[in-house]
Amino acid sequence: MMIQIPPNILNKYRYILTQKAIPVNKQPYLIKWFRYYWDFCMKYNYNKDNPKSLPHFIKKLESKKQTKFKLIQASDAIRIFYEMNGDSFPAFGNGDNNRENNATPLNETVKTYFNEPSPNKLDTQLSQTVSMKEKWEQALTSLTNEIKVRHYSPRTLKSYRGWTLKFQKFICFKNPDFLDTEDVKLFLTHLAVEKKVAASSQNLAFNSLLFFYRHVLGKEFGKVDGVVRAKKRPYIPVVLSREEVHRILLNLPYPYDLVVGLLYGCGLRMFECLNLRVNNFNFDAGILTIHDGKGKKDRTVPISEKLAPQLKSHMDRVYHLHQMDLGSGYDGAFMFDSIEKKYKNAGKQFIWQWFFPGKNLTKTKDGQEIRRYHLHETHVQKALRDAVTRARLTKRATAHTFRHSFASHLLESGYDIRTIQELLGHSDVRTTMIYTHTVKAKPRKEIKSPLDLW
Repeated sequence: MMIQIPPNILNKYRYILTQKAIPVNKQPYLIKWFRYYWDFCMKYNYNKDNPKSLPHFIKKLESKKQTKFKLIQASDAIRIFYEMNGDSFPAFGNGDNNRENNATPLNETVKTYFNEPSPNKLDTQLSQTVSMKEKWEQALTSLTNEIKVRHYSPRTLKSYRGWTLKFQKFICFKNPDFLDTEDVKLFLTHLAVEKKVAASSQNLAFNSLLFFYRHVLGKEFGKVDGVVRAKKRPYIPVVLSREEVHRILLNLPYPYDLVVGLLYGCGLRMFECLNLRVNNFNFDAGILTIHDGKGKKDRTVPISEKLAPQLKSHMDRVYHLHQMDLGSGYDGAFMFDSIEKKYKNAGKQFIWQWFFPGKNLTKTKDGQEIRRYHLHETHVQKALRDAVTRARLTKRATAHTFRHSFASHLLESGYDIRTIQELLGHSDVRTTMIYTHTVKAKPRKEIKSPLDLW
């Protein structure tokens, strides 16, 4: 397995390549040889910072019958690394493979093979580093504003901003005004080839950059061809049996048993469950309404009759906690968007309280108010892990596993796929079709005419 270069050194190397104006499409070749050299030195105990190690590396490449051009290219890549550390450079190769009698100066070599501009440009670009950072800060602020004005979820903001920051580091703070489709191609290929990310992660990175280019930079991608795609492996979700679900619920303390009961009994996602408020429950009609689910979609699901008495008892506890909060000068539950501006003091009304309130009150950022947030997802995850351990399950069960189990058990009981699609809130029935692989295939009866069934 190849020994990886520390991220801080690799990022600095990429930065030097960019500052030397080496074309973006040529940089991966230099980075590749730098990785090989690092791995070679670490495995064969050579001093990677000592220029005397370079001839040994080149000799190793010669033994692998690399072409002379690739040997020169590799030599240039490592000499840039030495320049980064302020070292002198040895002559390239040995014997007949020498470039003339002496090594070509690095700046001349890079200029020949990678069209480097004059050395003065490096100083000019370095002096512009601060302004580049300011431009990127403005771009990231614009990205945040564009996402918020569209009322995307905080998770989407965190994800899009995270991938944009990774892209920023990959291209070494290149001026946002000069970003093009080629930068995106190289980044997506880097994710698939070097980072070996999943296909879903690569797609998320693509969507993040598409949004960034379109709404922040005011540019369109055009065609993004030639990208190495991450392999999409066939995925069949883990599904628990009814008996396994029951064992986990028995090992969960209150109120986590109710949380997991809703995940399984109503097919909710974790964030949908924790974001529930008192007014989402209609016990008379036996209906639970999910507002602002994934994709900002609303839907309704039936409340489990077995779970209803426990949910009502829990709501009574929430009411008493709310009364105690009001008596202690509480400023209300944290609200979403501008609902509190529209309905003053809505955060103090019982119907707007979290159905699963957090353990402690929280101060707002300005420290002016004391409010309550909902139960934190990490608390649920920890309680669930402990319950799975105590239940001695041989399957990997997470919060989302109960949603998979909900759909699979309904399908197994004879519910049609379109009904399950609506209950899960899927936009496309093809997403729901995956659950056809999680239930046992039932033998088909011989097809008969309806008249013959009388």
